[in-house]
Amino acid sequence: MALEKVRLTTAQALVKFLNQQYIEIDGEVTPFVEGVFAIFGHGNVLGIGQALEEHQGHLKVYQGKNEQGMGHAAIGFAKQNNRKKIFACTASAGPGSANFVTAAGTALANNIPVLFLPADTFATRQPDPVLQQLEHEYSADITTNDALRAVSRYWDRIERSEQLMSALIRAFEVMTDPATAGPATICIAQDTEGEAYDYPVDFFKKRIHYVNRRMPTERELVGAEAAIRASKRPVIIVGGGARYSGARDELITISEKHQIPLVETHAGKSTVESDFPNNLGGSGILGTLAANKIVRSADLVIGIGTRYTDFTTSSKTAFNYDQTKFLNINVSRPQTYKFDAFQVVGDAKITLQALLPRLDGYMATYENELQDVKTEWNKERERLSNTKFTRQNFEPEIKNQFGTEILNEYADVLNTEFTQTEALLTINEVVDEDSIALTSAGSLPGDLQRLWNPRVPDTYHLEYGYSCMGYEINGALGAKMAEPEKEVYSMVGDGSFCMLHSELLTSLQYGHKINIMLFDNSGFGCISNLQMENGSKSFYCEFRDENDRILNVDYAKIAEGYGAKVYRANNKEELTKALLDAKKQTRTTLIEMKVLPKTMSDGYLGWWNVGVSEVSGKESIQEAYAAKQEKLKDARLY
Repeated sequence: MALEKVRLTTAQALVKFLNQQYIEIDGEVTPFVEGVFAIFGHGNVLGIGQALEEHQGHLKVYQGKNEQGMGHAAIGFAKQNNRKKIFACTASAGPGSANFVTAAGTALANNIPVLFLPADTFATRQPDPVLQQLEHEYSADITTNDALRAVSRYWDRIERSEQLMSALIRAFEVMTDPATAGPATICIAQDTEGEAYDYPVDFFKKRIHYVNRRMPTERELVGAEAAIRASKRPVIIVGGGARYSGARDELITISEKHQIPLVETHAGKSTVESDFPNNLGGSGILGTLAANKIVRSADLVIGIGTRYTDFTTSSKTAFNYDQTKFLNINVSRPQTYKFDAFQVVGDAKITLQALLPRLDGYMATYENELQDVKTEWNKERERLSNTKFTRQNFEPEIKNQFGTEILNEYADVLNTEFTQTEALLTINEVVDEDSIALTSAGSLPGDLQRLWNPRVPDTYHLEYGYSCMGYEINGALGAKMAEPEKEVYSMVGDGSFCMLHSELLTSLQYGHKINIMLFDNSGFGCISNLQMENGSKSFYCEFRDENDRILNVDYAKIAEGYGAKVYRANNKEELTKALLDAKKQTRTTLIEMKVLPKTMSDGYLGWWNVGVSEVSGKESIQEAYAAKQEKLKDARLY
């Protein structure tokens, strides 16, 4: 019997297919593709644009302002939805598609599904070279979109209409698998977008992608139980995989029942709320004193859904390798192999459920130590919240004489004595408990990872797989679209604001209110610190004019010009008043804070391996290199 067919253009078939994709997790079936972010150009406006105009179905269409920015918004949306919903992003050929590369890299590093749909050159090659086409002498087959291969979990190019079917099925299989979740890129030649084909009708049937929780084997469970029972001081590192699995209740139960402390990666933070007694906060370079003390003393590290990045492991110096063993639980088999761990390939939630009854009678031997280290850390956090700037009380904390000079100069030019830690902790104190805090790059991830206390699960949103400057505001739009009933606070430095804030306008255009907390220290303060801590002066990391004077920019005027409600706050009282008023607003707000450099929180037992120069005429750099070599003696090499 002949298959029933329907004649559609390639782009029309794409849109029809996207409308029929569903995901099922724990018996709940929901549409997987929420909508499409689009910037239309000659490469996609007459194909995908036309198809969306005529038959967009349930898909919501948003007009982006920058391809990277709308890609980051799509990531923020999928991340805040714990990967249960996605957006597609379409752009024209050439530079529009090239702008996807950074966003796709961000999605890949964070294991976040996004469907990128860049237009491509002509399949027929008749008009070559077309507008925005690159030409290579050694191949006519290479286009701008080949740059996306390295940053895509799945990549394909469509030059015939019928190729779309296998490409889409493969892309959605990859995006809906927890072990491979990440960006899929399907490049479609611009002439192919408009070409018609007789597609089988059943290709467009409702398609459910089942996310099955992988159960570990009996051998793995027996080994995991043995490893835990053999330990006296185990610690659980809660990674992003634990959050996406929804393992909060199981983590609390295993921690309470067996007194196993929890520490968090950047992606895992807020899986369990901060006021849970055994939650010691962030671990590693940006970690709390409490978490890093316990990790250092542990005899078993149980990594659940973590990639063990250098910031989590303090460049592999966080652990005492003479006594510490590792047990890794992850849906990704390659991740379980790290640190020569006992490997358990399985979903975090269901693995913990299987382990719990096997551990009856087991108890770690911390006694009151967990409470003591958490109390100690809370005192330090309180100190940072209330430390006021004076030239005298900050000089001992600045490790470099040039840092003191910079600090004093900024205080004069910016007319502020507001410290970054006091500003951040004030925000944490004033905003509603269910507010979402979001950031990505610079010194703010460190301050948030150490100091921000999420009081409601899944309200901490840090993109630190790629630490991509420019994610903060654009990702906040996506997070707001994912949870419109919650206030979203984007913590952004002036450097990242300058780099990319394109979807601030989109948030105003579509009525998705976000709150932008702009920490202005007139430069790239995080990298200035890195320079100076390793023996250099601050070199081209500050925003200075041709006369070497610090720039004092009125960023609030920029946001006000877009139509945002703006505030300026240079002390705790002004900031508190602005935050309370911002809650009442229905449109995007921006609070500009002039904060002093060198007033962010410092490391607590963490160390970062960076490329210090082996040869230098400066004694301070020679000392920094010698200190690095000494620290590497405690590091693991693989």
